[in-house]
Amino acid sequence: MRPPEYPAETLDAYFQRHPVATLEQLQAALGAPSARTVFRKLEALEYLSSYSHRGKFYTLQSIASFDEQGLWAWRAIWFSCFGNLLDTAEAFVERSSGGFTAAELSASLHVECKHVLVDLTRRGRLARERIESCYVYFSPELDQRRGQRRDRMGQRASMSLLLSNPDLAIEEAKAAVALFLATLDERQRRLYAGLESLKIGHGGDEHIAALFGLDRRTVGRGRKELLGESELPKGVRQSGAGRPSVEKKRPRSSSTSMPS
Repeated sequence: MRPPEYPAETLDAYFQRHPVATLEQLQAALGAPSARTVFRKLEALEYLSSYSHRGKFYTLQSIASFDEQGLWAWRAIWFSCFGNLLDTAEAFVERSSGGFTAAELSASLHVECKHVLVDLTRRGRLARERIESCYVYFSPELDQRRGQRRDRMGQRASMSLLLSNPDLAIEEAKAAVALFLATLDERQRRLYAGLESLKIGHGGDEHIAALFGLDRRTVGRGRKELLGESELPKGVRQSGAGRPSVEKKRPRSSSTSMPS
């Protein structure tokens, strides 16, 4: 009895109808062959594995349309021209002008990257330095790492200079920010200030407080609320905030009659 045939063209036709698929879906499309057989057919078609969702989705290189960063997404499933998440994270850091923190790379790749960056550092494929309050990942090559670190520190210095010296900011921009803040209630201003402080990192509370004309503790409270370190209040003010209520005094009525 001849063994069943599983033509690669069947998979190609399936991908034209369904650009991204799981192994189980491809097995069903071919008639339930083994996983090894499916991957052998995929190799003939030049396939890609997703770097998101633990690599359980597949597509063809001919289908993926990568952007200028080398990424392509289909319904929030991400693929990279560099390969899996480990290789993609390494490529992004190597190509960057100022390295990446875990939060910055996670935002760029749309997946959590902290563990993969630690893994790459342990393997010697990336270098890590602590800059102020967070770790920054750079190229392991010494000259390139020095250049990346220099560019990052230059970017931070420019931002700090602008925020610590409001007179250097464009007056029209300052007026627009002031107008925008005036449209927000107390809680919204606090959360917005906290968000801008998070973007700056270390020292952000002080810089944003000076720029926005807010108390530093207000900025810090907004930042902590965004990070989930304190419970978000339901109302604009926290319970007990604001002026104490004043009981309206009623005029006293005399209980005694006037003497005659």
